Amino acid sequence: MTKLTHFDSDGKAHMVDVSEKDISHRMALAEGRISMRAETLDQITEAKHKKGDVLGIARIAGIMAAKKTSELIPLCHPIMLTKVSVDFEIDKPGSRVKCIVVTKTAERTGVEMEALTAVNAALLTIYDMCKAVDRGMVISDIQLMEKSGGKSGDWKR
Repeated sequence: MTKLTHFDSDGKAHMVDVSEKDISHRMALAEGRISMRAETLDQITEAKHKKGDVLGIARIAGIMAAKKTSELIPLCHPIMLTKVSVDFEIDKPGSRVKCIVVTKTAERTGVEMEALTAVNAALLTIYDMCKAVDRGMVISDIQLMEKSGGKSGDWKR
């Protein structure tokens, strides 16, 4: 098992020194879900929500959150993102929305945190926009699905 990298030899939190790492192309794919009442999902998919395009606004929120990740996660490095895509899959029978985020960069450190932050922000935006009609929505299954690049190489769930 690898040691936790965000602690020094004395156990104090620190930002990992990535200055000696090689720049490489890196990608991360993360996903999560929000479950809701069927009527709530209908309002979203039939563009009948009084606040407007719920998924369009959630997409922008996810992109913005990916770009702000280092401001939200204390030991996360600020990185230049080269791609952030936020997509949604509607699951009518399950009455839920799946959010899928892909982030890319050419940097010395990965983009997993940016992808995971984007998923969270997008799903929270859906919750925020729909809470007046459905406070029982559940956000779940937020997880990294795959990553590529860097010293540790490729990984898939």
